[in-house]
Amino acid sequence: MYAMPAPDTKSAIRREALRLFSERGFAAVSMRELAEAVGMHQGGIYNHFPSKQALLVDLMATHINALLEAHEAAMEEVQGPEAQLRAFVQNHVSYHLDYPKDVFLAYMELRSLDAVNRKDIVALRNRYEQSLRTILEEGRSRGLFRIDDAAVHARMLLSMLTGATTWYRDDGRLDRDAIVACHVRGAMQSVGLEVTEP
Repeated sequence: MYAMPAPDTKSAIRREALRLFSERGFAAVSMRELAEAVGMHQGGIYNHFPSKQALLVDLMATHINALLEAHEAAMEEVQGPEAQLRAFVQNHVSYHLDYPKDVFLAYMELRSLDAVNRKDIVALRNRYEQSLRTILEEGRSRGLFRIDDAAVHARMLLSMLTGATTWYRDDGRLDRDAIVACHVRGAMQSVGLEVTEP
């Protein structure tokens, strides 16, 4: 016997899929298990998503598009490479700490996408990476940043910044503001800037 689906069934499916995929891995979760978690028949899932692959793509694209929107809002009216780098890092770390399951899925389950969907998701990710690369290239061209290669440095920074989602805990020694501040200082120092604040 299944409970009546919530009014926003599609959101419930997405929520449970995110939880299950991030906890157990995409390949290990069946559509039957997902349907049971939502409280509906398996066939009902297909009224909203034509396949498990389509559901994964939806989750990944939603996450990356939301990240892009948050980035654009954070960068609005921020001028100069130094201020832009600071704003980028603050937004990136804060956003990622708020959505660790989405982040895990977006990175770890690229392997589960078919070729066409992988190309589309990677294109979205590249848009975001390019925004950081542009900041780094501008800072280097102005003689403000001491870096060798903007593309490599962008990927290095993204790995460092995103990595916080794997070890940060709300009940840890430092709160979120302190963690964000540490990452800002690390990023600024990585491009050769002196950071004087504590």
